[in-house]
Amino acid sequence: MSKAAELAALIGSGQAQGDRNLIINGAMKVAQRGTSAVAAGAGTYPSIDRFKAWQGTDGAFTVEQSTTAPAGFTTSFKAQVTTADTSLSAAQYAQLSHQIEAQNLQHLEYGTNGAKTLTLSFHVRSSKTGSYSITLYKDDTTRYLFSKSYTIDSANTWEKKTITITPDSNIKASGGSIANDNGIGFYVFWNLAAGTNFDDATDNAWSSNTSHFNTNSQVNWMDNTSNNFYLTGVQLEVGEVATPFEHRSFGDELDKCHRYFYKRPADGTGEDDLIISSDYNNLTNNFYISFFYPKEMRARPTYGNASGWVTQSPTNINEGVRWTAFNFSNGGAYLDRSTTFELSAEL
Repeated sequence: MSKAAELAALIGSGQAQGDRNLIINGAMKVAQRGTSAVAAGAGTYPSIDRFKAWQGTDGAFTVEQSTTAPAGFTTSFKAQVTTADTSLSAAQYAQLSHQIEAQNLQHLEYGTNGAKTLTLSFHVRSSKTGSYSITLYKDDTTRYLFSKSYTIDSANTWEKKTITITPDSNIKASGGSIANDNGIGFYVFWNLAAGTNFDDATDNAWSSNTSHFNTNSQVNWMDNTSNNFYLTGVQLEVGEVATPFEHRSFGDELDKCHRYFYKRPADGTGEDDLIISSDYNNLTNNFYISFFYPKEMRARPTYGNASGWVTQSPTNINEGVRWTAFNFSNGGAYLDRSTTFELSAEL
């Protein structure tokens, strides 16, 4: 059966329908932290929800949400070199990545003879042509990396790439298993630049060497401040065929993102963000006010980036996976609203 016929059969049977994409926010719609360019860090979430940026060179690059996108999409994840590094040392690198929660991968049956083949597809565009690579990093039990190169053929042109990831004997053995928990099951990396410590991978193969991210054909994307890189339409699914991208609504993607990160208010202004209010006016007693999240979070989140409590800031904050309790040690009338705060339970 040809791949086109197999795709038609999948769609006809319903197997290609409904929440098949293991990637959250693959169309880069949700950017709760902001849409403007932000410097990449050493594995940080600076911009697009669920996508990290890894900057480990003598240069620098920024990331942002962009409206440059291929047909059928409205947004992309843009990376732009701002300080060039023309000569990478052995341990230097630049990458983008997406992390997938382990308990969402149990149907792949890794660690058994029934381990499923996966297909990764994405749209990519860059001013720098040449050989790039992706890496699927399985984090649990024995760590295994799958590396595959792909080529950006034409500068400043959207190209769709499709990569099939077939389990080998190691993935089907016990060391290939993925824990049924809320930790990281997969990292999916888009490698932009890498020193010699990372370039000995065998193309299109699994390795237990956790430095095997790419082959030595990988371009040094960091070598010029004119270099950019755009990514969107990211889909990881079971099967040997890349089905059409699963377009979820903005609300559905935001709901999925809220398990890992929540910003209140969404626009950062706080002008109508009266999240808590109390007319309790006993100046000697403590009291609590609870704020419930729109989505149960992956783990107990960290609270940060708060400002603008009208009457007083809370003296103690207790976070749970479904709520945060604000403790005020000295009451005051109408303790209301913080202009913004963030809760993070990121992988």
